[in-house]
Amino acid sequence: MEFVLYLLDFVLHVDKHLQAFVQTYGNWVYALLFLIIFVETGLVVMPFLPGDSLLFIVGALCGVGLMEYPVAAGLMLAAAILGNQTNYTIGRFFGPKVFQWENSRFFNKNAFNQAHNFYERYGGITIVMARFMPFVRTFAPFVAGVAQMTRSKFTFFDVTGGALWVIGLTAAGYFFGNLPWVQANLSKIIWALIFVPGLIAAFGAWRAHRAEKARLAAEA
Repeated sequence: MEFVLYLLDFVLHVDKHLQAFVQTYGNWVYALLFLIIFVETGLVVMPFLPGDSLLFIVGALCGVGLMEYPVAAGLMLAAAILGNQTNYTIGRFFGPKVFQWENSRFFNKNAFNQAHNFYERYGGITIVMARFMPFVRTFAPFVAGVAQMTRSKFTFFDVTGGALWVIGLTAAGYFFGNLPWVQANLSKIIWALIFVPGLIAAFGAWRAHRAEKARLAAEA
């Protein structure tokens, strides 16, 4: 329970925790950043770690000289790409083995084929957009692996999405994170970075579900 409370406090006050870590441990902060981004994107069981807010705060701390922007951004980009690749590999390796490639209560071959076709047709934009959506970015590469999206296609959009996500949000923090208005409203911005993308993803999923129900009703 104490760990959960600490983790929640870290997510909501990542600016203070990171600054204290830098002041105490110096360059070890880069290893911490790599680990957080890699674990959040690479392990399906850890979708609740800070992502967007962490990148923004890192950029802001770089802006005041507490960290080196090229080093921090480069390491976090590497972690984001490698994390997604790991997650994809886990899904690609274990998905078929768990489901045994046969129709059962746990696996439907037709549903699998539909998922595979979806990721081949639309999976690229899904992988890119998922980067900016908490929880979704953790599961999207795993599902792409389970759906057997081709590695080359996944890698292209993994790198593209990772670059837009890491470089974009750290640059935003670098240039705007230390403005007086931003500093005065930083807690609200962190909450917005956590919840707004999630609400957008939930709304998109709801619309997709409604559209699918309407399609099935029309075919019936």
